[in-house]
Amino acid sequence: MDLIVRAVDVGSGNTKFVTSVVTSPSGADIRCVSFPSVAYPSSDGLPSWPSGDRRKTTFIPIGALFYEVGPEVALAADTFRARQLHDEYTDSPEYMALLRGALGMMKVSHIDLLVVGLPVALFAVKKAALEKAMTGKHDVGDGKTVTVAKALAVAQPQGALVHYASVHQKMAEIGKEQSLIIDPGSRTFDWLVAQGMRLVQKQSHSINRGMSDVLRLIAHAITKDIGTPYRDYDAIDLALRTGKPPVIFQKHYDMKHLMPLAESVADQAVSSMKEWLEAPHSLQNIILVGGGAFLFRKAVKAAFPRHRIHEVKEPMFANVRGFQLAGQNYARSVMAAERDRTASEHGGAA
Repeated sequence: MDLIVRAVDVGSGNTKFVTSVVTSPSGADIRCVSFPSVAYPSSDGLPSWPSGDRRKTTFIPIGALFYEVGPEVALAADTFRARQLHDEYTDSPEYMALLRGALGMMKVSHIDLLVVGLPVALFAVKKAALEKAMTGKHDVGDGKTVTVAKALAVAQPQGALVHYASVHQKMAEIGKEQSLIIDPGSRTFDWLVAQGMRLVQKQSHSINRGMSDVLRLIAHAITKDIGTPYRDYDAIDLALRTGKPPVIFQKHYDMKHLMPLAESVADQAVSSMKEWLEAPHSLQNIILVGGGAFLFRKAVKAAFPRHRIHEVKEPMFANVRGFQLAGQNYARSVMAAERDRTASEHGGAA
């Protein structure tokens, strides 16, 4: 019987997770879903909306509180307060609520191996504690539980490297090369240097410079311009991604003059990263992923003018798809061997 492997990437902006893996002659289709990384606390876990309305959210019990999570959590009040942007995020009840929300949406009651990610800067210090917290029985609300037999934490951009190598059928080739994976997310700007598939810790790091900094800077500039507080970060984000101006006071607001502000964040982040790289000329692969890839592309290309910058489709899901592939490889090679050895020992004892 195949071991059940699943992956979750709880980011500061969105929580991404694998719902199913469909295998075909052309390869594995790893299907993913995301929802905003907002966990809104309440004391009773009862919906605050009229009984006729159904909201695509669920209430996750953690300690004495219930946390509302899911695709339509923006309909809950005061979501700004519900985001957690700090280095102890993985220890917070909000993180666990988002993780359990994802587990509940996977529609499985048992997972043999759950793969989760950590920012590069936190990887060494948080790995063991996160794996321990992920293992065991999780209450996912509505009287349902999901049991995780084993957990594996990996550095977030490592997932993207595995995904890129798999999509381009370059696993063996990349195994001998030096790669740089750049992952601009909501809160952190992560980069990882890998020799083959192994993390080169001293050249890999993450800094608190992400899309949330861009959105805050632009919101502040708009506030000054219109003379009243403006905090519609989702509208700014959508405008940056689509090129369509947000509507403010019933008029389209042209943000073109604010683009240098957005680009300054990307330039700062990429400049900091370059200080950590010992031999940029030796890099054989530079791979740009993450939800902020579209905005950081220009700064990355300017920093590496003599390199080709590789990207992937749906960059937001690159890490979680790679987590899934790494988990499946681990399950096949390590866990299946352990299971077979245990079975043969029991058979021998009988």
